[in-house]
Amino acid sequence: SGKMRPILLKGHERSITVVKYNRDGDLLFTASKDHVPSVWRAEDGSRLGTFNGHKGTIWDLDSDSTTTYLLSASADTTVKLWSICDGQIIRDYPHRGPVRGVAWAAGGQMFATISDPFVEHPGYISVFAVPKSESPEQWSEKPILEIELPKNNKGQRVNATNVVWLNLNEAIFVTFDNGCIRLYDPENGEELDEIQPHEKKINRVSFNRNKTMFITSSADFTAKLYDVVELEHLKTYQTDRPVNDAVISPTKDHILLGGGQEAMSVTTTAGKVGKFETRFFHLVYEEEFGIVKGHFGPINALDINPNGLSYASGAEDGYIRLHFFDKSYIEMKDPVPEVDENDDDDEEDPAAE
Repeated sequence: SGKMRPILLKGHERSITVVKYNRDGDLLFTASKDHVPSVWRAEDGSRLGTFNGHKGTIWDLDSDSTTTYLLSASADTTVKLWSICDGQIIRDYPHRGPVRGVAWAAGGQMFATISDPFVEHPGYISVFAVPKSESPEQWSEKPILEIELPKNNKGQRVNATNVVWLNLNEAIFVTFDNGCIRLYDPENGEELDEIQPHEKKINRVSFNRNKTMFITSSADFTAKLYDVVELEHLKTYQTDRPVNDAVISPTKDHILLGGGQEAMSVTTTAGKVGKFETRFFHLVYEEEFGIVKGHFGPINALDINPNGLSYASGAEDGYIRLHFFDKSYIEMKDPVPEVDENDDDDEEDPAAE
């Protein structure tokens, strides 16, 4: 909507890789290729602090449920555990290759990481213990479990792109650059399940709040909605460019999608510049019903506030745009499906459907 005035968050020097609200929705954590994650006040976009210490691109961030600790995954082959209140590094976790993803387990006493293959090392899924019964100084930098990522049947390495714990920490959920998703047992590392939602890379995956549904964003120009329990495909949101991130609204049956052409291909495309907008789709009807423009490069990262009243987008242009929904969007009713003309004699209240 034209009335929605975004706040521009200028704090990163290079393209944005991740934007994430904390559980309470009062803080926004962001990272980019400039090595320094930031934290902002979600209500007004003022920067509260930075986390200084990495020497490479930050690929992922995850704050624990109490907003006490932040985990960062970096191309510098480390994960760092930070104290959010003062920005200090509590622990360093060395890996064998660049670290792509990091995720807290429910309960905050474990976390998982995914790392890329590097020289002779394969990629790994690693699980680390951070027991609350011990002080942080006692936490080991060595993983309690490592799962080697297998090669495909052509003998090529397949890289993991996202890692998430499912409810009750029953499984570690990992997406891959060949379009597949695998579930692993966090106790012994055994593969529990595999599905193939896409033929191309899964860029990002996002879950609804209670982790009953997830949405994948793919280089194949689609985002797909799945049921977590049955791993059943529910909906597909079709676009005309790579989808870099998609999120499920916590308050409406809406999906927000961001993407665009990759940086390399933008300069070589004559004439038309990529259209860098967040696209709004109806979750149920799979129809696009709105766009919000503004970024000067592909949108790499999106998140919606847990209260459903605002969202943040981060792009290749190095900016984060913080959008607050206007009254008309917040009060907007979703369309009711067309009723067949012959049903006039039905006395039933359509609102009861």
